[in-house]
Amino acid sequence: MSRYRVLVVDDHAHAREAMCEILSMDDSFEVIGVVESGAKAIAFTAQWMPDLILIDIQMPEMDGLETTRRIKQEYPYVKIVIVTVSDEISHLLEALKQGAQGYLLKNLAPSTWIQYLQAIVNEEAPLSRELAFQILKEFTVPSVTDEGESLTAREKEILSCVSSGSKNKEIAVSLGISEHTVKNHLKNILQKLQLQNRTQLTRYALEQGLASRKRDFSKDV
Repeated sequence: MSRYRVLVVDDHAHAREAMCEILSMDDSFEVIGVVESGAKAIAFTAQWMPDLILIDIQMPEMDGLETTRRIKQEYPYVKIVIVTVSDEISHLLEALKQGAQGYLLKNLAPSTWIQYLQAIVNEEAPLSRELAFQILKEFTVPSVTDEGESLTAREKEILSCVSSGSKNKEIAVSLGISEHTVKNHLKNILQKLQLQNRTQLTRYALEQGLASRKRDFSKDV
């Protein structure tokens, strides 16, 4: 029976121990290394060439996403699974973008972990319907309509201003709030809509009928 050599990466000792314990449930997995940082993971991979890496997404100095990017750049053969307590769909998408083969939540049952990791290392695709549901049900993926409805009245107002081409300072003057508050609102809007910049926000506003004509801010002062 083939054994898959595994590197476990997490800055918390208890988390490392838990992952090793889960992997010990299946003889096809052999933990050959346990490290607590991204830098050590890169160095270990260069020397020992593991088949599979389980890596926490949130670590100091170098997080799991950046570590994944660097490792995959030099060693594209290695399979990497991001491990986290976060169920943010944006994290899943970013992990896949950086080259990871999978994404596991720490609160999933050990049996689900084993099934999922077996599917990853054996390149079995697609996963069974039951397993895929167990993993993906943890992620709340809002529809476009739900995303728009999740915006507050103030956020929709700011989105409307952005779509008209207004700058942050202009929006602040118009709405009677600070420029810093406008920036924080924009961060929240981008996160809720899973968008990256003002151009995408403007397009979204137009598509959803939230755009407005260019306003005369001199009348709002």
